[in-house]
Amino acid sequence: MEATLEARVVDRTESSSAVPKVLVVDDDPMVLKAVTGSCAQMGFDVVTAISGLQALNGAAEHRPDVLVIDVYLPEVDGLSDLAYLSEAAKSVPHVIVMTGRAGGQVVERCRGFDAFCIPKGPLFWEQLESRLAGIYPEMAFATRRSARLSAKTDVTKRPRVLLVDDDVSVKRMFFHRFDGLGADLLYATDATRGFWKARREQPTVIVADFCMPRGDAKYLLTKLRSTPETGTIPVIVQTGRCLSDQVRQKLREDIDGRPGAATILRKSFDGRELLDALRRYCGFAPDCGSELALR
Repeated sequence: MEATLEARVVDRTESSSAVPKVLVVDDDPMVLKAVTGSCAQMGFDVVTAISGLQALNGAAEHRPDVLVIDVYLPEVDGLSDLAYLSEAAKSVPHVIVMTGRAGGQVVERCRGFDAFCIPKGPLFWEQLESRLAGIYPEMAFATRRSARLSAKTDVTKRPRVLLVDDDVSVKRMFFHRFDGLGADLLYATDATRGFWKARREQPTVIVADFCMPRGDAKYLLTKLRSTPETGTIPVIVQTGRCLSDQVRQKLREDIDGRPGAATILRKSFDGRELLDALRRYCGFAPDCGSELALR
């Protein structure tokens, strides 16, 4: 079945220009393959890209009728791509934006580009196929047929956990314990790098050391809460020090109306408390990782 779908995508690239062309852009290979296959089954001519820069080149080369693009991409993010295409008078007639974090700012920017925003979640396929059928009513039957025949991939974004700690041994232990939890594990060596990585990667939760070079946990929290993209990301602070009640209270205090530290933990080789905290914020199953915490 996979070979058939890929063949249909390639064959249609050389077909009549009357067939609507869709450019699908996502750096997640599973999502890219699923969306590409679904669009091919509907009868669209499909081309793909895996980064923001490739998307710009693909839009210039293929002049698609529909652009289906993820927000968070390597090199250039999806919304920056739309800004460039708009300013360069190279707009695509129809734009569908896929996102794992459909916050108000993302939705508002999509409206500014006259783009339709679809969250990556349980209703993703229904909304995508409904939107495509609305743009091309003559393909609605093929869309309904595709929905009946295809087992759609779950395109919900995997949780992302960002560790910010200057101790390399802590990084090794963290990646060793939690690599099998079904989350993407990210790392930064200090508070400043952690802030910029959080802005770029949009993690589900951040695990930060209390004392680090280039800013401590309080500095990191202040920087994160100063930016809409990172303003509400939960932050778990862990430390090997014995913190006073006053310091703990300072870490938990709201910053400009946004939350302070969600949890403060003592560093431990056991890892159970941190695992329990990650479960709360990443949605892992209750028994997920029980063996990992003991390794």
